[in-house]
Amino acid sequence: MLRSANFLSKLVTIAGRENQHRITGICSSLVNSKRYASTDKETKSFGMNLFRGQIATDQVFPYPEVLNEDQRQFLRELVDPVAKFFEEQNDAMKNDSIEKVDDVSMEGLKAMGAFGLQVPQDLGGLGLCNTQYARLVEIVGAHDLGVGITLGAHQSIGFKGILLFGSPEQKAKYLPKLATGETMACFCLTEPQSGSDASSIRCRAVLSDDGKHYVLNGSKIWISNGGLSEIFTVFAQTPVKDAKTGETKDKVTAFIVERSFGGVTSGPPEKKMGIKASNTAEVYFEDVKIPAENVLAGEGGGFKVAMNILNNGRFGMAAALSGTMKYCIQKSIEHASTRTQFGQKIDSFGSIQEKIARMTLLQYVTECMAYMISGNMDQGSTEFQIEAAISKVFASEAAWYCADEAIQILGGMGYMKECGLERVMRDLRIFRIFEGTNDILRLFVSLTGIQYAGSSLKELQKAMKNPAANLGLIFGAGSKRAMRMVGMSTGESLTQYVAPELSDSATKASKAIEEFGATVEHLLIKYNKRIIDEQFLLNRLANSAIDIYSMVCVLSRTSRSLSEKHPSAHHETDIANIWCDEAATRINANLSDIKDSGNVKNYDKLAQISRDVVSNGGLYQRHPLGF
Repeated sequence: MLRSANFLSKLVTIAGRENQHRITGICSSLVNSKRYASTDKETKSFGMNLFRGQIATDQVFPYPEVLNEDQRQFLRELVDPVAKFFEEQNDAMKNDSIEKVDDVSMEGLKAMGAFGLQVPQDLGGLGLCNTQYARLVEIVGAHDLGVGITLGAHQSIGFKGILLFGSPEQKAKYLPKLATGETMACFCLTEPQSGSDASSIRCRAVLSDDGKHYVLNGSKIWISNGGLSEIFTVFAQTPVKDAKTGETKDKVTAFIVERSFGGVTSGPPEKKMGIKASNTAEVYFEDVKIPAENVLAGEGGGFKVAMNILNNGRFGMAAALSGTMKYCIQKSIEHASTRTQFGQKIDSFGSIQEKIARMTLLQYVTECMAYMISGNMDQGSTEFQIEAAISKVFASEAAWYCADEAIQILGGMGYMKECGLERVMRDLRIFRIFEGTNDILRLFVSLTGIQYAGSSLKELQKAMKNPAANLGLIFGAGSKRAMRMVGMSTGESLTQYVAPELSDSATKASKAIEEFGATVEHLLIKYNKRIIDEQFLLNRLANSAIDIYSMVCVLSRTSRSLSEKHPSAHHETDIANIWCDEAATRINANLSDIKDSGNVKNYDKLAQISRDVVSNGGLYQRHPLGF
């Protein structure tokens, strides 16, 4: 008995008794904080489990196959006409020049049903699943991102709230006309003082004394389709009484607003760097009377509505941008295979080959992510917020890289307007900003994952209060920690899920997941609640999470190609192994940076340099000439 007690004591020590007060602090201040509400619910999300250093394969292996034969056939019937429309009828250069989608193109899009791709067929739409939708927006992204934003602002976010949260009556009233394009929709969240921080909005709606309508006042800025829309999904502060305490507090509520209600006006189209064909305008609400039945998801439920809409739509961005990257690669190879310099086609030069190959790697990874997430969603997953955010960040940055390199390969020709790549580059720049800036989404990925990891520490902290009754939990946590402390693997591996040709890459991914989990634990114990403010570290953690998820998506898809003996399987294997090898190196560097005290000192110095420049109102250093 004494021996068992001593053994248990060692396990408790390994599991974290020496840091028990820190774990308690983490649980009380981070996991249970108002901003990052805790959940003890287990999840099948790969991204969430990653932060615990655990391999959850349910949603990543095997690569999802979700379309039945009828869905495949319907999609096949749509792909060619959509591609033909964009190749022969829509003029992206003209749309960019006149700063609107040409009227003929708009009518053609309506005739194809492009404004109601995911609206159920009994409500006038095409009733596409997420994977079918992704394939069509990929075609749009390859041809005209301005049109893509017009369509996406309408259905991916504009009326998505009605689709996700609308009552049967709301859906029946609004969706049929929205699906045909007879009326257009937009998503009204951003305000002059409220961008990424959605909870700080000032637009306000107050319930009338008779309870029949709300009176809305305020304005929204940079609203895609803002000047064209008849239907607006609007987020406003409303006073909400707590049923338990009786206290009244402002909470965000989502409303369906019609321009016909009166008091809704919009400003002139904004002049923008890119996506000029997409209408962007300020929208004003002055004493707008909104029927009480036009609340979405109940009073005070607006934040949930907004976040679900944005999370639900982000996978489509990755799909669209994978199409844009295809276009950039196509332009590059057409030029490189015909352009002769120094007596050789430039596609024979190593510098050009590396550019084309790296563009290909990035396009493949983006495509893997887009269809992984859409497949998960079609299989019923509701926990994909981390994966969707990762796909948006990765795709928008990868597409920018591809456009830049494509212009470099084409040289002076790529810089000319006639080529079309300069328009693509201008259009792409917004994708790193809207629907959650990439900077905010990196923090979202890290903090959402850390919250989930913190909940397991909370359970461990509870278990240690009664170790005899929780030996299994303590032993599991303690043994893993002990193995990490002496440099041993915990034994979890991805190799059993991948093709033999990918086993080395799977081993690297497994090791990265384990090291990632250990790093998260290190951050939680070291920084406690202060981790929220350690953005230099959180960004590097997010970059590692992005790389790990990309590795797993690639390994899963390539394994499927090998098992099904696709003609491109060995080409894909080369892509996967190179990507995983380089991603593992980046992950190791980022995780090492997080733990390196020297780097942390450098982050402090970087912060001080920024403060110096800001407080000086400009660059602080003395000019080399002294004047």
